[in-house]
Amino acid sequence: MAETPNDATLDDVVFANRNQAYGAYDLRKGYSKTVTRALIIGAILFTLGVLLPTIITALTPPPEEQAMVEVDLMKLPPPPIDPNEPPPPPPPPVEVPKVNTVKFLPPEVKPDEEVPEETPPPKVEELKVAVAAEKTQEGDPNAEEIIAAPEASAGPTKVEVAVEAAPKEETIFTVVEQQPEFPGGMAALGQYLGKNIRYPAAAQRANVSGRVFVSFVVNTNGSIQDVQVLKGLGFGTDEEAKRVVEGMPKWRPGKQSGRPVRVKYNLPINFTLE
Repeated sequence: MAETPNDATLDDVVFANRNQAYGAYDLRKGYSKTVTRALIIGAILFTLGVLLPTIITALTPPPEEQAMVEVDLMKLPPPPIDPNEPPPPPPPPVEVPKVNTVKFLPPEVKPDEEVPEETPPPKVEELKVAVAAEKTQEGDPNAEEIIAAPEASAGPTKVEVAVEAAPKEETIFTVVEQQPEFPGGMAALGQYLGKNIRYPAAAQRANVSGRVFVSFVVNTNGSIQDVQVLKGLGFGTDEEAKRVVEGMPKWRPGKQSGRPVRVKYNLPINFTLE
């Protein structure tokens, strides 16, 4: 084995006594230079890639600034009219809402000579010996019969006055022009209920409180009838509310078209424990 010199590299030691003309030896010998060259080229390309936008911006000339011009639309000239272009269609007609109308003929002014002479109506004495007709003519005084007047008379037509029919007594109203009223008003009604209601013992023991809704009919003479409990509480409160309503004094009856009528009335009655 040949001795290796003192300045021999690792490649010389590895490839000692071997065919150094083989490509692997040359590759290993130039490996460090190749890596250094690749790093330098990569760094240059990376730097160019980072700085490329800045270089392009610096080399590109700035755009020319356009001055803002204020334009008044009212002062713009109208567009040119093409004589060959047909005119635009007219807008659709606006439909006016229809209203009720009444025919009225205004008086016509004429000279005095064109106004026809008015014929005065016949006197009562003349109608005793004659019959009203379309024209005046002399008849035979010895005639036995007098010509009868036409059946269709042009006299004034009798005007019938519409009279509202009186409502039937058995009709019961729920809404009328003048509602029935307790004597003295609602304040007196509250005093009457507070004075006459007796709290049922069963309701007191059960601690029941609330409202009982009662309906009744106020007659034309103000009396109360047809008392019914629409919504109750039980425990004797329904019966007590019905008893107090049936014992009410006469109310002022309700009126429709100025006439007393029967009106159905709903009344809530409070039961509250003190």
